[in-house]
Amino acid sequence: MARSAEQPAPEMRDRILSEATRLFATRGFESTTIQAVAEAVGIRAPSVIHHFPSKAALREQVVEDLMSHWKNEIPRLLTAARSGEDRLSSALEALVQFLMADPYRARLALRELLDRPGETRGLIEQHLLPWMPLVTDYIRLGQQTGVVREDVDPESYVVEVIIMAISTVALGEVLDTVQSRDDEDRLSAMIRELVRMARDSLFVGGEPA
Repeated sequence: MARSAEQPAPEMRDRILSEATRLFATRGFESTTIQAVAEAVGIRAPSVIHHFPSKAALREQVVEDLMSHWKNEIPRLLTAARSGEDRLSSALEALVQFLMADPYRARLALRELLDRPGETRGLIEQHLLPWMPLVTDYIRLGQQTGVVREDVDPESYVVEVIIMAISTVALGEVLDTVQSRDDEDRLSAMIRELVRMARDSLFVGGEPA
């Protein structure tokens, strides 16, 4: 059966989610309307409702997609990184690349952490906690072999690195104004410094195994 002109194609759902992510991240949930999302996509409001029956349902799917990506992706990244010379850098750079592919993801994550701590905590427990032992067990193994600093608290370290990555990408356009350098992408320089700090604060001598 032919699709009506008002009914979006299947890929329209991804466009709706992308624009909703941008608007929720920049304006906030309360200040974003279904009509604003529809206008950003270039469709009518009923077309948005066709996929998402309410603004709350749209928000839930936006955040769910953000979280579920890492539920599936992080174990794969960590498994692949285990064979690399610098496992930490590989995993951290993968996280940063995902966030930088659409900086609004990082801004949305930061906003959700501040605006909805209770609900966000539940999503973190559902999607992110299951893979935490993959990282913390690696850190503890490094401590046993003398590669990782003994004073590192594995769980706290992982949380702090994630917060730094999200904050750096989310606030990069604002924070890079304090740098006087103009010879390169200042956000890229900040990301490299983030990786260096994460590496040097974890490994004995600042070098991975």
